[in-house]
Amino acid sequence: MRTNLTKKDLVNSIYMQVGFSKQIAEYLIDEFFSLMITNLKKEKKLKLTKFGTFLIRSKKSRVGRNPKTKEHKVISERNVVLFKPSKEFKEFINSKNE
Repeated sequence: MRTNLTKKDLVNSIYMQVGFSKQIAEYLIDEFFSLMITNLKKEKKLKLTKFGTFLIRSKKSRVGRNPKTKEHKVISERNVVLFKPSKEFKEFINSKNE
């Protein structure tokens, strides 16, 4: 059983269900993800109703340790993306009906 959903799978799904050409379907998917990323970088928050919210959070630099060599190293400051699922999404995932 395959666990990854690829961009090619999304393109084929739009092609089969909506009837757009594969080139148009790929363009739509690229534009959708581009719009999401641009909005997330600009606003630091992106909410998709009935799906969830993506947030950008800053992490401060800290000292980490390699568990194998016990060597200490500074982990640089960075931004991370968090995802918080919506109530509807959680209910759908946890529902007994499939």
